[in-house]
Amino acid sequence: MQKIKTALLSYGMSGKVFHAPFLTLHPGFELIGAWERSKKLMQVDYPEAINFPTLESVLESEVALVVINTPTAHHYEHAKKVLLSGKHAIVEKAFTTTVAEAQELAAIAKEKGLKLAVFQNRRWDSDFKTVKKVRDDGLLGDLIDAEFHFDRYTPALSPKAHKETVNPGAGIVKDLGSHLIDQALTLFGFPQAVNADIRITREHSVVDDSLDINLFYPNLRVRLKAGYFNREMIPSFILQGKQGSFFKQRGDVQEDQLKLNHKPNLSDWGTEADGFEGLVHTEIDGEVVRKNIPTLKGNYYDYFDGMYNAIANNTAEPVTAQDGIHVMQIIEAAMQSSKEKRRIEF
Repeated sequence: MQKIKTALLSYGMSGKVFHAPFLTLHPGFELIGAWERSKKLMQVDYPEAINFPTLESVLESEVALVVINTPTAHHYEHAKKVLLSGKHAIVEKAFTTTVAEAQELAAIAKEKGLKLAVFQNRRWDSDFKTVKKVRDDGLLGDLIDAEFHFDRYTPALSPKAHKETVNPGAGIVKDLGSHLIDQALTLFGFPQAVNADIRITREHSVVDDSLDINLFYPNLRVRLKAGYFNREMIPSFILQGKQGSFFKQRGDVQEDQLKLNHKPNLSDWGTEADGFEGLVHTEIDGEVVRKNIPTLKGNYYDYFDGMYNAIANNTAEPVTAQDGIHVMQIIEAAMQSSKEKRRIEF
């Protein structure tokens, strides 16, 4: 198996939790090291790893794939340099800060014959995979309404300055919102119009921290909500169809397990605890049923396996640059809608 030499552009939470464990688990990748600016932490976990002193040293190395997991405001600058140096790239969400930046990166990758993927790992969450299966199986008939939530109770500001200062990559829309938007587009495609209400709700906050985005389709309405004042959680996924309903709480365990330094595997990884099953109330073969639906396993390994095949076998990236462009188009439209207090038509 071809080994794809890979480097990270930081080794903070995302590098340590979401990328390194799976890159080292997958036999097709060789994790070379990371560009660490201050704290040199990667060698604690991976003694053989290289501490690259600069971005230029990464670009001049034998690395073939670079994970751009720096703050969102720097994604475009760093990804452009990576692609122009002839290396494949995975870019964390949100892809960029504007649609124009996303389109330029996609054009560079295409011109140079490189793979460019967006890291939308929430497609491989156990809860979302189960929601997708319920939709794909047609258990609810024609869908007419869907509602996705990413709710938390964290009223305090983040200690990470780049998240709480005014900059092009800050705010809940480009953070949690990018996950919700990507999940909605994955299930339902690109909408006809967007209407949004984006607010600041936390004391002393200067960046948006509450979103309510509505996507309009010919026969379907999709509502996306996220905020930091949700002490009592409601279902995170609600599907309403002409035959029935499906409710599912957000229950994926991967992030929590990874933060505890649990190592992923290919057997029982991503198995939700009992009690988080989704509830379906619908009609099947003429009989009304109300029952729990078993939750599928989640595994971010599948994202990296898709990226390996994209590079080694020239298949499509697991989340394409065009997917990232579509998310940025919704984000820009939502921002415009909230500012102008009107619906934006595509």
